[in-house]
Amino acid sequence: MERSIAVIDFGSQYTQLIVRRIRELGYFAKLWQPDELRSVEKPAAVILSGGPRSTLEEDAPDIDFEYLRGMEVPILGVCYGMQLLNLKYGGEVAPGHTREYGPATLVPVEKGGLFEGLSERSQIWMSHSDTVSKLPEGAKVLAENLDAVPVALQWDDEVFGIQFHPEVTHSDEGTKVLQNFLKLAKDPLEFKIDSFKDYLLKKVKQDVGDRKVVCGVSGGVDSSVLAALLHEAGVDARFIFVDMGLLRKNEAADVQTLFDSIGIEIDTIDASEMYLSALAGVEDPEEKRRIIGRLFVKVFFDAVGDDVQLLAQGTLYPDVIESATSGSMASTIKTHHNRVDKIMELKEQGRILEPLDELFKDEVRALGKVLGLPAEVVGRHPFPGPGLAVRCPGAITFERLEIIRGADAIFIEVLRQRDWYDRVWQAYAGLIPVKTVGVKGDERSYEFAVNLRAVVSEDAMTAKWVHLPYELLEEVSTRILNEVPGVNRVLYDISSKPPASIEWE
Repeated sequence: MERSIAVIDFGSQYTQLIVRRIRELGYFAKLWQPDELRSVEKPAAVILSGGPRSTLEEDAPDIDFEYLRGMEVPILGVCYGMQLLNLKYGGEVAPGHTREYGPATLVPVEKGGLFEGLSERSQIWMSHSDTVSKLPEGAKVLAENLDAVPVALQWDDEVFGIQFHPEVTHSDEGTKVLQNFLKLAKDPLEFKIDSFKDYLLKKVKQDVGDRKVVCGVSGGVDSSVLAALLHEAGVDARFIFVDMGLLRKNEAADVQTLFDSIGIEIDTIDASEMYLSALAGVEDPEEKRRIIGRLFVKVFFDAVGDDVQLLAQGTLYPDVIESATSGSMASTIKTHHNRVDKIMELKEQGRILEPLDELFKDEVRALGKVLGLPAEVVGRHPFPGPGLAVRCPGAITFERLEIIRGADAIFIEVLRQRDWYDRVWQAYAGLIPVKTVGVKGDERSYEFAVNLRAVVSEDAMTAKWVHLPYELLEEVSTRILNEVPGVNRVLYDISSKPPASIEWE
């Protein structure tokens, strides 16, 4: 019997990356909360994630240790998970003198096992406040840092702990550590996107049954793949495209053309006046998201009536973790647009369908390919659900949106022409809601500034700004200043995530 890898979530913002890395290694992994341990049916292995809490806190997240050991499968504790295991085995944990966050050096003491095939020294990534202060009897140190502090332990034959995060790219050989651990897994279930498509199709049919589905489409990767999945599953679905007035240049027409080409009929609703009216004068970014989310539901259910029993959403793993949904210990980063009160109410009623919520963006792109979607769709840059509202800090007006549309269209066009579009994870133009003095012709101007943003990322959890050629940036800037009314200054954002987010709001 093939089994999945169970990842127990103690709240680290990196937890989803553990699942991702395991899938990249070709095995199916699934995330569970600590109190769901008894619901995990015969896992191939268990990984305890890191977390923001301290094991020394009175109400610290815990695990049913005896039940865990009784599973008789390999166990790996990461960061918080390592400290928790050390306590369970009778060791001690103490507050560190300083929080250790950032790069460190891994020096394996034991050359085989977890560290088989690794370099004598390699960079690892730390993120912890506490430290293991006393080892229990029988514990073995597998690796240290340059100060001879243990960073990897073993307590039983197949029970290990590592203080660093192997799942992040900053740990140079972290994936190899995970791969070595997974060699011990008991009959692990393979993960391939084509077979996962069959799993999703079967699951969608089971979850939907004879109920009717309403699916929102935007032309973006997530909603297009979702629509194609529902279409291939043959469920009773109605596909609706809402023009919120917050779309990019010519986007409504482009979306209609796209779905005509793949044989999916969509209904288009022009709700732009409703959205812009509701957003008038609103400057708080979280309130903007709440307004957009509420209107999204209203427009849908006003259009289809009360007989529709399911609302399908293209929610992905990063959306789930950043929204800190119920059951997750992760801290809230933002209020995601599809997590407003009404949506949560529908979810509690079992009226929300989110078949992609265990996938990362690149996995969704791969799924789109096996579903037969065109390359220009599966390769499209991410576009936020709230649309240009998150690229327009401050008050939203038609004039400001037109500036963003014009500048964005030029930026994307030049990226495509210069063969940079597919080398970038996400690129866009946003408005800086400040007017500055400039000179146009023989006159002084007092107009807005535009911000260009281009990043590379694996999953939107972290991102680095792209070193675009100066010549390309100059071409984009010159065209925007000449072709987009109301702009006299163009800036390029060189902030990475963290500390900045990818979008502005």
